[in-house]
This record gives sequence, C-alpha cells and structure tokens, in this order.
Amino acid sequence: MTVSRTAATRLWSVDSRTVVFGAVGAALYGALGTFSFIIPGTANVAIRPALAIVAFVGIRFGPIAGLFTGLVGTAVVDQIQGFGFLTFWNWSLANGLVGLFAALLAHYLPEPAGRTGKVVRLAGLTVVAVVAGLAFTITEVLLGHTFVYWFTGAYLPAVATTGLVSLLLVPVLDRAWQPLARRAGR
Repeated sequence: MTVSRTAATRLWSVDSRTVVFGAVGAALYGALGTFSFIIPGTANVAIRPALAIVAFVGIRFGPIAGLFTGLVGTAVVDQIQGFGFLTFWNWSLANGLVGLFAALLAHYLPEPAGRTGKVVRLAGLTVVAVVAGLAFTITEVLLGHTFVYWFTGAYLPAVATTGLVSLLLVPVLDRAWQPLARRAGR
C-alpha cells in the first residue's frame, strides 16, 4: 500500500482541529485519569480506564493529537494525584507514544469492510500501539532500576492493564463517536 505525499503531509499537519482535539483529549484524560487503581506489588502501575482516550484520539485525530493527549494528560493526572508534574516524564512520553503509534497504525493499515473486522482492527492496532509505546519506559533502567524490576514490576503489568482497558474501550469510544462524526460531516 502506498501513501501519497499529500496524505502523509496531512497526517502530520497541525491545524486548529488537531490542537482542539488534542487539548480536549488531554483534558478528558486528565480528569478521568484520576479514577485509577494502583496494582499492589507493582512499580506504581495503575489500572486507568481513561488511557483508552489516548489511543482513540490518536486513531481519530492523528498522531500529533494522540501524542499530546497522552503526554499532557498523563502529566496532569500525575500532578492531580500528587506525584508532581513531570516526576514520571518517561511514562508521560510513553503514553503519548501510544497515541502516536495508534494513529500511525490506523493510518497505514487498511480498514476492513465489515463491522466485526473494524472492531478487530481497532482492538489489534490499539494493543500493538500499547506494547510499542510503553516500551519507551525501558528508560527506567537508565534511571537506576534493574531490567528485571522494570520488565516484571512496571512494563508487563502496564502493558497488561493498559492493553486490556484499550482493547475493550477503544472500539466502544469509536462506535460512540461515529454518529457525532457523521453529524459533523467527517
């Protein structure tokens, strides 16, 4: 599948739509992200259903909006929960990368015709985006943690919880968005 230069340029364009949806996504994620639950025995890994907003924004509004939603939204949640604004900067960036990767996968992977195929595609590309985006948290090793601690105490639990939440909620968010998109002419 080849993508024209114009389509690739549009993918990375920053316009008012990108800014508005990125900011709205970050605000929603920041507000709803406070409803999370730390998993005992992990490196402060939380089940945070609002993380599905990051992949959804990336898929529907592009990689810049997805990156912004994850990066800023996570920083806002951390600030509200008392961890400090950029204490976990690498996790904020990793969540932003989830939105960016979800957008790129959605852009370059063809959309199937049937409803079931669309749901499976969304769920699959979301899980791949979570696995790839959260891999950036290997920077924990550079910050003084061991690889085993990072992998078993942080990365695997985060991938499992974020992947599961996104697998279930991104198709639901997308389905809820479709009537609004049609009304807006998109």
